[in-house]
Amino acid sequence: MVPPKILLSWSSGKDAAWALHVLRQAGTPPAGLLTTVNDAFGRVAMHAVREELLEAQAEAAGLPLVKVRIPYPCPNEAYEAAMAGACAAALAEGFTHVAFGDLFLEDVRDYRLQKLAGTGLHPLFPLWGKPTAALAREMIAAGLQARLTCVDPRVLAGAFVGRAFDATLLADLPANVDPCGERGEFHSFCHAGPMFSSPIPIEAGEVVTRDGFTFADLRLDRGSMNETQDAP
Repeated sequence: MVPPKILLSWSSGKDAAWALHVLRQAGTPPAGLLTTVNDAFGRVAMHAVREELLEAQAEAAGLPLVKVRIPYPCPNEAYEAAMAGACAAALAEGFTHVAFGDLFLEDVRDYRLQKLAGTGLHPLFPLWGKPTAALAREMIAAGLQARLTCVDPRVLAGAFVGRAFDATLLADLPANVDPCGERGEFHSFCHAGPMFSSPIPIEAGEVVTRDGFTFADLRLDRGSMNETQDAP
């Protein structure tokens, strides 16, 4: 039996990173990462993570990175056309499945099923249905480290942006906020964990509010990288 060749939808956040770990643990490791990048700003769509950090993740994961560039603003038809092109290219490269880090939103899952139908690519949802409070604690216990890069201030105070995704954060989240931010309450950048060969050094930048969301900029800490490379 030919093993599946899996392309993992990669948001740069904790759920995608954990999906990579889970798939590897199950003996079905992804062969590539697929990320939408806002072409106007050179950042991961919605998470607002710089491309240099995205590329550092792919290197630490040991996987090739496929960037799907989308305009800003991005009408849904432009997004769907870009993703259709990416799917066709993936199929031509021998990919058989696309995996997603979705947790419980039925409408999101249904949308993915609809868009992959007839493409020749089959969807996988390795985290689907896992209770999110337990899942968040499992991630943290396993050594996953992430920072909140985007917060929706309509449901979560902007002061949470930039904070570490850790046990203290989970304890501080309001009861109406999902522990994994699955309803869009927050988005994150994963910089360490069992899915990476080494941690990605980061440093904090400015915090801005744009388009109704609060964003915390992160940069690659090249000083720490140089110190590590220079160490005996």
